[in-house]
Amino acid sequence: MSLSGKVIIVTGASRGIGKAIAIRVAAEGAKVVINYLSNSKTADAVVEQIGADRAIAVQADASKITDIDRLVDATVAKFGKIDIVIPNAGILLVRDLEATSEEDFDKAFAVNVKGPYFLTQRAARHMPAGGRVVLISTSVNSASWISAGYLLYASTKGAIDQMTRVMAKDLGRKGILVNAIAPGPTETEMFFEGKSEQLLDSLRKTNPFNRFGQPEEIASAVAFLCGSDSSWVSGQVVRVNGAMA
Repeated sequence: MSLSGKVIIVTGASRGIGKAIAIRVAAEGAKVVINYLSNSKTADAVVEQIGADRAIAVQADASKITDIDRLVDATVAKFGKIDIVIPNAGILLVRDLEATSEEDFDKAFAVNVKGPYFLTQRAARHMPAGGRVVLISTSVNSASWISAGYLLYASTKGAIDQMTRVMAKDLGRKGILVNAIAPGPTETEMFFEGKSEQLLDSLRKTNPFNRFGQPEEIASAVAFLCGSDSSWVSGQVVRVNGAMA
């Protein structure tokens, strides 16, 4: 188990990709903090699946500094340290330029950019050399087929790409590696929300494998970046999209 003894925070870990990541790194031996926003039942179910001796659920709004501090404090109080941070929590607001309100803009950047930025800042104070940060970007940033409605979302994830590139140099001075995963369309509740079957079918056909990714496939790539085999990988955005983009 390559992550035995490691303590990992995963935000937005009660469902979707975050849940798959939490379960996968736990299977590799890690102790996991399952962060959730509102659904304690689903978070508790993930803890039960992993085992209460190696996982805890912590409610926190990952876009708010006070909640981020509480999440970090709870992790250190329970496990004594932090080795890896995976700021997975995010929102997908489909907005083109005309449709974007100031409230939309502030909410999207608070969850998708501010949260990962300050969680990493706070957690890094407790992380030893050899620690890892795995951010969540998107293949939308490089897809030629992208529609105007992804403007706001892509703007937030573009910030994640730059954070990955520069934060790797910043935290590299402490021996901490920083990378990002850029999933393509993946079968999660957030991705399916608001999309017609016709649209979903057309998106599947843009992929040479004629399917979407599975959360477990994204989690496998994250597990690689958390483990010792990625010891010379930092500052990179790894696309996990089945050649879709």
